[in-house]
Amino acid sequence: MEAVGTRFGDAARKRLILVSCILGSAMVFVDGTVVNVALPAIQRDLGGGLTLQQWVVDAYLLTLGSLILLGGSLGDLFGERRIFSLGVATFGLTSVVCGVAPDGNTLIAARGLQGIAGALLTPAALATITASFEGEERGAAIGTWTAWTGIGTVIGPLVGGWLVGAASWRSIFFLNVPLALLTLVTIAIALPRATHTRETDVDVVGAALCVLGLGGSVFALIEQPRRGWGDPLILGTLLAGLALVAAFVLWERRAPQPMLPPRLFARRNFTFANIETLFVYGALSALIFFLVLFLQQLAGYSAFQSGLALLPATIVLFLLSRYVGRFSMRLGPRLFMGAGPLLAAAGVALMLRLDTRLDYWTDLLPAVLVFALGLTLIVAPLTSTVLADAGAGDAGIASAVNNAVARVAGLLAIAVVGVAVAGRDARLTAHGFHIAIAITTALLAVGGAIGFAGIRKPAARAR
Repeated sequence: MEAVGTRFGDAARKRLILVSCILGSAMVFVDGTVVNVALPAIQRDLGGGLTLQQWVVDAYLLTLGSLILLGGSLGDLFGERRIFSLGVATFGLTSVVCGVAPDGNTLIAARGLQGIAGALLTPAALATITASFEGEERGAAIGTWTAWTGIGTVIGPLVGGWLVGAASWRSIFFLNVPLALLTLVTIAIALPRATHTRETDVDVVGAALCVLGLGGSVFALIEQPRRGWGDPLILGTLLAGLALVAAFVLWERRAPQPMLPPRLFARRNFTFANIETLFVYGALSALIFFLVLFLQQLAGYSAFQSGLALLPATIVLFLLSRYVGRFSMRLGPRLFMGAGPLLAAAGVALMLRLDTRLDYWTDLLPAVLVFALGLTLIVAPLTSTVLADAGAGDAGIASAVNNAVARVAGLLAIAVVGVAVAGRDARLTAHGFHIAIAITTALLAVGGAIGFAGIRKPAARAR
């Protein structure tokens, strides 16, 4: 640590640490949305209809969301630098497998492997930021990380749309290779090697229960429109999945080294922030998924045009997130976490006016801008609140819990809303899109109510 600081200077070292965390995390968040604009092209090439499209997204979210808790524990156990590097390298390799997938099943399996890699690197990146910055500087750093990873989430459809049009859907996965290599270089230069490790056990049982429970439930929800509730496979996997999720909760309360430590939920802000995350990020994932499909399949947009439609949201996040992160550390997170989702809900509600002959400038752009302003108010304060009470030893698992909740929220939202909107031929309709928008609006509004009712201003800490 001292050698690195002497060589580059403390400020320069911190900047490079932040860059490495942003680059690594951005791959994960970009891949959560970049694939959305490619779904019609993937479906045309590999077949499968809406069911394949849902699985290409949800296979990634399933392993990412259910194993990210384990990834946080591994970071605390073996050191964030080691796990971060392993996750980045594996993400690059599995991206290549996605890019060369010859059929739908192979692509779905490779997406699941990508999610495992993302589950390793994401909590390690946030824990590294938490350990490297303090006070308002930490708030600004988290705000910057949030801005760029948020930009990655929203700009993903734009980059993906351009690549699909210029080359093919396979190119969106190959893009991760140079990003992974660059991230590994910055990690090697800036991040100190771990000076301690923990003697603890890895919660393999908890991880298995979580994956199988969520997997069974999501399988039933995605396959239900095609097979029907009367199919024993659907009802059986749904009930088994729910039972395993319940068993996971019970196991975590009794396990000697749980990957979801119950003690964290004794903290009010941590608990309510994660409940709010469930609603807000579920809404965000469902909105991007169904809006991009609507624009391409029903409104006649190209892949690039559908990605370009969300560019204003990226600009707003980029310009404002750092300042929101800093001010939320001064003023407290409650106002931001209450007003942000409500403003975002108002923006999404404006999309209820959209039809297949929409005018972008008067119909969609105002809605996107209002939604982006609301989203900017919530993302950085939410992340900061989750990490505020976590000490250095719990930073990895605290960030992992919040990221797990966010990914599981997206996983469930896409599956559940898909059941509500899928037509008889498992295709999205204009009526189905409006149902999805109504559900998304309601999720955001509930998230705002939770922020106002549940979040409290943190007590000042001695420094």
